[in-house]
Amino acid sequence: MSRITAVEVFPVAVPFARRFVLGSGAVGTPDQAGSVVFVKLTTEDGVVGWGEQRALPSWSYETAETIAVVIKRHLAPILLELTPFDVELFHTRASRRLSPAVSNGFPFARAALDIALHDAVGKLAGLPVHALLGGKLRDTVPLCSAIGVGDPAAVREHAHQSSDYTAYKVKIGGDPVADTAAITAVAEVAAGKPLWLDANQSYRPTALIRLLDAVREVPHLTCVEQPVPGTDTLALRRVRDLIGLPVAIDEGSFTAQDLARTLRLDAADLVVVKICKSGGLRNALKTAQVALAGGLEVLASGLTDCGIGFAAALHLFSQLELALPAELNGPELLADLYVENLDIVAATATVPSGPGLGVEVDEERIRAEAMDLAWS
Repeated sequence: MSRITAVEVFPVAVPFARRFVLGSGAVGTPDQAGSVVFVKLTTEDGVVGWGEQRALPSWSYETAETIAVVIKRHLAPILLELTPFDVELFHTRASRRLSPAVSNGFPFARAALDIALHDAVGKLAGLPVHALLGGKLRDTVPLCSAIGVGDPAAVREHAHQSSDYTAYKVKIGGDPVADTAAITAVAEVAAGKPLWLDANQSYRPTALIRLLDAVREVPHLTCVEQPVPGTDTLALRRVRDLIGLPVAIDEGSFTAQDLARTLRLDAADLVVVKICKSGGLRNALKTAQVALAGGLEVLASGLTDCGIGFAAALHLFSQLELALPAELNGPELLADLYVENLDIVAATATVPSGPGLGVEVDEERIRAEAMDLAWS
């Protein structure tokens, strides 16, 4: 059954093509690279599976150092006893070793390995990842442009440069005056395209009301994502009761169980599904299934993924009905994706059809640029 014989970890400082700032802080700029941890699994038959995850401690608690340490010291020993087909067994043993409590137990580290397992299984079976998950519903995935927090001139220029996109996610930072100016500037360019506001936990309910009052006349505002801290589901419910705009939960829902609690509290209208926070592809699907069963719509997102994570997301979201185009912003914001064979035309990505993830990884460059972290 082609046992896994090697697990390698490569933390890389990935350059950004443009400045990108969230309500919770900067992700990267052309002068400030972001950390991505690449993983490579090799089986006794020589089959390779690749995975990746971004380390963004301003969004989640996992850093490049913790992801690498958790994989090398805790998760790799589990994998070396398994085959790539043992995805559920891997997650069960990982949960025993790194017991989930409030969080789902280092989900970013686990997601990187989960993607690599699916890549290897697809190559062993001669099938694309989407076929392993039940098959795609569509061949292409339209993309949403991600407009970072910035002054009106900067966000307007970004929106102009993203004219091929059929929707815009506008990052807002907790200042109603500045955010009103940014939203208005994007709306002037969007010309009726859907606008998806994302606060990344930066608002208080009263300040959000002031913002939404100020932008009431802006057309096609579709939802506001995670306006309050992810740990405060009751505040999210209060916001939903106070405003007339659909509310999406993101940082407040990492797992299917998190979303089930949100449903019980009637605190959201939509849920943002990400592979990284779910701990992998199948766990992300579980969250989506809970959402659909509970009457919530699904929004697709990533965390400024390189090509490996981006391809994994295409396989996942090709089989889900999405409320808006997928906000998978790596191709838009990064200087390089470290893969070949991605097909993106006019802000629409084609789902890869080759075995596994269906992309060719630039291993030589990843190895050359891998950082020597202090812990190693």
